[in-house]
Amino acid sequence: MQSVMVAIIDLVAPVELISSAGELKMPFSDAIKYSILAISVTLLLLALGILAWQIFRCCTQSHNTYNQQDTVSSNLLYTDEKPTTAGNYSGAPSTKVEDVSTEARRLSRCLSQTSFPSSGSSQRDEDMGEQESIKKVDGSLRFSVYYDRLQSRLVVTVLQVEGLLQLSQTCRLQPFVKLRLMWAGSETVEVEGFTDEEGEETLPVLWTVLQEWRTRTVKGSCSPLYGDQFSCVLQEDKLHHVNLRMEVKDFDKFSRHTVLGEVRLPLRQLNIFYPLELQEELQIPQKDLVGEVLLTLKFLPTSQRLEVGLLKVRTVLTEMCSDAALYARISVQCNQCKLRYQKTSAVDRCLVTVFNQVLMFSLPESPVEQCKILVSVYETHAARKSAKRLIGQLSVGKERSNEDEHWTWMMRSVRQPVAKWHSLLI
Repeated sequence: MQSVMVAIIDLVAPVELISSAGELKMPFSDAIKYSILAISVTLLLLALGILAWQIFRCCTQSHNTYNQQDTVSSNLLYTDEKPTTAGNYSGAPSTKVEDVSTEARRLSRCLSQTSFPSSGSSQRDEDMGEQESIKKVDGSLRFSVYYDRLQSRLVVTVLQVEGLLQLSQTCRLQPFVKLRLMWAGSETVEVEGFTDEEGEETLPVLWTVLQEWRTRTVKGSCSPLYGDQFSCVLQEDKLHHVNLRMEVKDFDKFSRHTVLGEVRLPLRQLNIFYPLELQEELQIPQKDLVGEVLLTLKFLPTSQRLEVGLLKVRTVLTEMCSDAALYARISVQCNQCKLRYQKTSAVDRCLVTVFNQVLMFSLPESPVEQCKILVSVYETHAARKSAKRLIGQLSVGKERSNEDEHWTWMMRSVRQPVAKWHSLLI
């Protein structure tokens, strides 16, 4: 019995020590303890209330913003349907509509920089086939022309471009003028399917570029001043066959210059033996027929390959140059996928330059819904250190709405090459 009591005393002693230690650690009364607990609960409830209020505000602002955006979008879409006499119609939507129309006009011009109908051909330049034509051109070009009989020299001075339309508020114009002397070389070349403006079949005129010049680029101006002068030796008897073609372009660092308008001046209609200053309104750009290309197409459906053969190129020569050579660059775009371009070897230039070269392209997808073949012909000179010069371009292909006649013949004669002459335009 005595041993049991000793064991109980040994168990009770540590409890008393712990209790005394607890009293040493928390020497507060019950009132203070309950007060601290009440304050903690109050702070917790306050934090939960603030969190709930922030969540409510966030949801409310998001809903209001969505409603405002939906209202603005609705106003932009249906502005034309609303009466102009509405009393509560604010000015913000109309300002936005003006910005959208300006941007659309700018994009239309960028897309139509090279898409213009030919001045003498019923074929449209398909490089430009995915783009729309310019319907309106703003601005005028002031220049002077003079022919010096003593030196047999034609002098052209670009003075100023006036009244250009700013494409957008963020993208400022960087205009320059490109000049070409176009010489009518022949009127006896037969081009299949060529019709004039009245719909009658006529023999087209083949043009050739005698000289090319380019003014400096003026940044950020809708009425740039130039004063750039260009001259070349030209025999007087050739003046009646020469047209001066001046294109006003907006500079692009990726060489996709936007054509803003052009001026064409037949020199035979003017007395340029004295300095003559003119100011002409910019017109819708057109293409000139500079030659023909005999092209072959062959489609291999099993291997999904397209063979493009360049057989002959017919152009006009003003003078025979022993070091002049031609080569072609062919690019294919199929189903919105642009394939790597290929180039032919250079061949000495003559009236009819014979290539007889075939290039092969592997098409990525089947069936072919959209395909465009662009052929660009360039001239180079071995003895000169000048860069290549573009002679002209042509394109053949299939669009979703229509397809070229040559493409149709190719698809009807699978695995067989089909040849056809195409107009070369610049």
